[in-house]
Amino acid sequence: MEDQTRIFVAKSSKPEYLDLAFGNRHGLITGATGTGKTVTLQVLAEGFSARGVPVFAADVKGDLAGLSQPGRGEDFLLKRAADVGIAYRPDEFPVQFWDVFGEQGAPIRATITDLGPLLLSRMLQLNDVQAGVLNVAFRLADEQGLLLLDLKDLRALLADMAERAADLVKTYGNVSKATVGTIQRQLLVLEQQGGGKFFGEPALDLADIGRIDREGRGTINILAADKLMMAPQLYATFLLWLMSELFEQLPEVGDVDKPRLVFFFDEAHLLFADAPPALLQKIEQVVRLIRSKGIGIYFITQNPLDVPDTVLGQLGNRVQHALRAYTPRDQKAVKAAADTFRPNPGIDTARAISELGKGEALVSFLEGNGVPAMVQRALVLPPSARVGTITPAERQTVMQASPLRGKYEQAIDRDSAFEMLQRRVAQDAAPAPGQKGGGILDTIFGSGSGGRMTTTQAVIRSVSRTIATTAGREITQAILRGILGGRSRG
Repeated sequence: MEDQTRIFVAKSSKPEYLDLAFGNRHGLITGATGTGKTVTLQVLAEGFSARGVPVFAADVKGDLAGLSQPGRGEDFLLKRAADVGIAYRPDEFPVQFWDVFGEQGAPIRATITDLGPLLLSRMLQLNDVQAGVLNVAFRLADEQGLLLLDLKDLRALLADMAERAADLVKTYGNVSKATVGTIQRQLLVLEQQGGGKFFGEPALDLADIGRIDREGRGTINILAADKLMMAPQLYATFLLWLMSELFEQLPEVGDVDKPRLVFFFDEAHLLFADAPPALLQKIEQVVRLIRSKGIGIYFITQNPLDVPDTVLGQLGNRVQHALRAYTPRDQKAVKAAADTFRPNPGIDTARAISELGKGEALVSFLEGNGVPAMVQRALVLPPSARVGTITPAERQTVMQASPLRGKYEQAIDRDSAFEMLQRRVAQDAAPAPGQKGGGILDTIFGSGSGGRMTTTQAVIRSVSRTIATTAGREITQAILRGILGGRSRG
């Protein structure tokens, strides 16, 4: 029977284990493209799942989907198994597919309110002034009881703010129409990237990514991220939002025998690139404190320099694949990677990083009282599940068998800010009590019935206002010309 307290990850001169008691102390998997990072991630995911720990991982290239299928016993896997001294045993694991776009897995959604102004500003790449106006929008929504669920809710609120900019300045400072217009354009860009599908209901229930199957194995939640990576800001902000939700919603558990959930963050450099100081502080806080919720976070990236020192210092379990030192920056990265390990007198760490073959890695896991072990040069174990992609038919089979099937597929559009603001416009257009209705205009705008204004009615009302304003300006100019004397016709 397998040891249920630790994961056999690699073999040096001895077996290299990741102790589950330190699984929530976070980790880092680094290395150049093609050196074996994804295989290491898969070995760890399999190990956690087999010991009852749910996993969430973003599948950037489609390779992780193979976890849902038994391994094929290919020659390189059999050789790797023999090299590390184990018998190769094909296996498959319980997998739940997710997809922000709802194409390759169950749709995964959050509301605008759930995301909040800080993360939404990051997603929209707003500057400080624009982010300040977005904060005002969230404040107004809270004060006026306006639910912000999807993009049309936020657009409606921003349009209302632009109309009332002169009144808002007294309480909230300058809210210029130009700034609101810029935010609206960024929302349009986000929607064109497919981000609109992320916002709405039903929102993700965190309990659904912490499921254990009937055999006691943790579900491996795989987010299809190949298309999502085309919008890197959306990808990074989504994963940060999910980390933040876990941090805020889960109760404290302190030190545990094994993590409650392990979160793998591939292409981690996208999280930190050009992040404003406030967001970096948020990330550091989440990484530092979320381990007390029983959550382990493992960052996967090419270069350890991609991760800020304040975060890097929180990552206790390390697997370093090969780095190639072709440029001065590469050489700096190799030295930085070497310096993060506890030295081993028998290994020239910096030299070894440049010499590692595919599947080899320098490893150091926490041991004893949480002290990093001396770095060891080791060969990573072969995964038990399939290595690589699966067919669309195989994916559909897994999705059809999901216990969550039918829970998230149908979007819900309940009464929220968009509808509430439409009703407010309709009420503003209605005649005062006892006042005679406006005949045909009442029919167009619905003000006589007190019903809510349709989108078509709102557009007609806006156009009518513009026409009335233009006509009034022309009449005024005609009167002034009559009083002051106009120019004679040439």
